[in-house]
Amino acid sequence: MREIIECVPNFSTSDPKVVEAILNEIRRVENAYILDYTFDDYYNRLVVSFVGNRRSVLDAALNAARKAVELIDMTKHKGQHPRIGAVDVVPFIPIKGVTMQDCVEIAKKFGETLARELNVPVYLYAEAATKPERRDLDWIRKGEYEKLGEMIVQPDRKPDFGPAEPHPTAGATITGARKLMAGFNVNLGTSDLKIAKKIAKALHSKKGGLAQVKAMAAYIPEKNMTQIGMSIADYEKTPLYRVFELLKIEAQRYNVPIVSSEFCGMTPLKALIDTARYYLKIENLTEDRVIEIAIQKAAEEAQKPGAT
Repeated sequence: MREIIECVPNFSTSDPKVVEAILNEIRRVENAYILDYTFDDYYNRLVVSFVGNRRSVLDAALNAARKAVELIDMTKHKGQHPRIGAVDVVPFIPIKGVTMQDCVEIAKKFGETLARELNVPVYLYAEAATKPERRDLDWIRKGEYEKLGEMIVQPDRKPDFGPAEPHPTAGATITGARKLMAGFNVNLGTSDLKIAKKIAKALHSKKGGLAQVKAMAAYIPEKNMTQIGMSIADYEKTPLYRVFELLKIEAQRYNVPIVSSEFCGMTPLKALIDTARYYLKIENLTEDRVIEIAIQKAAEEAQKPGAT
């Protein structure tokens, strides 16, 4: 593919039948490829990662959104993750052969089409934001779905597309363009959500934590433990190992063990390399020294015109 755009839509569901219906809408689009998807009961959220070119990624995102609006009823939705709608957030990320501005334009087309066809109010965020405060998901999600009706009518909260009132069952949607980010979750050996929330607060950038980090605490019923769910907006400015070390310090403060960790969605290679360099003290580790990357680059060079 000469151009690659990643789309990571988040849908407010964990119903396996609804999940499969949404995924099938992406699968049926030519040149759109699902890389990963996760869903769970405690967040009650489906996160999908897929790639495509400008046309296919837009078509697949719209198809999936249409199906989600059809099948998800937010009046019955409960979950621990902040959200304002059935199609909660749909970011577009430039990977290869496209610019951030290209992704901004795709996000605008997505938002305008969704609002026009289904009467869903849509907000633009991150690089596509029309106002500085709208760059931030937390600002747009203030009050969440439950208070969307009273928030959306405020003059400074008028959506960028669609009516200034929630869709009867789908709420509202956020879309935009952003850089690659790292989704990182850490499971704690305690069922005490109050302690987990204190640890999350120490990590969250707006609450005195690390820059580029958003953190929240959730309870996982089937494991009787809590989880710190994090998104690291710029893993180069705030490396993964720095986040993990602070989390370890805060967990020790409350005598809470770290049980395990996981990535949410796809993970940038550079984030992994930085982590390996830190913990293994590797001096010469770069992307070029990863054999799969070296082979891929060699193959691309061999395919260029004039290559021998």
